[in-house]
Amino acid sequence: MAQGKTPPTQKTEAQLREDRLKAALKSNMARRKAQSRVRSAQVDDKNKGQNSSDEESR
Repeated sequence: MAQGKTPPTQKTEAQLREDRLKAALKSNMARRKAQSRVRSAQVDDKNKGQNSSDEESR
């Protein structure tokens, strides 16, 4: 007896293209998010050093 599984269907070219675009967008967003985290951490480190020297000069 069948377990209620449906046979695999063929995806159209448009569906395949959409799937590729979704995957590319997802990886691009993940990469940008990681870059943003690194940049903000670098800016925070620089600001910490500048803030302490600014306070000393006042």
